[in-house]
Amino acid sequence: MTLLKRYVLRLFISLKYITANVVDRNNGRIVATSSTVEHSVKQSLECSRTCNAKAAAIVGEVLAMRLKLEGLDQVQVNGIYVNVNKEVEKKGFKNRTKVWAIVNGLRATE
Repeated sequence: MTLLKRYVLRLFISLKYITANVVDRNNGRIVATSSTVEHSVKQSLECSRTCNAKAAAIVGEVLAMRLKLEGLDQVQVNGIYVNVNKEVEKKGFKNRTKVWAIVNGLRATE
């Protein structure tokens, strides 16, 4: 019997922006989101480079902080389903550093 995790990480990577959402599988509600489109995130980036590995790491960290504000502690954050290999396949091999930066930024914030 496999145990499905309640939350899933969804990534959207374009040529200009990065967006990460954590979605509740039970009802399809977005629990937390972070994006380089947001003014506060964009200001913290150097030279307004909104689609590189550093920007992806910041998106992951901001997403982790917002999950804490929603009441999801570290035990529940570990319950987020992330299939990195599938995300790299979907986003393309060139974006693998961005995908890993988001995941590591999400894990690093405790």
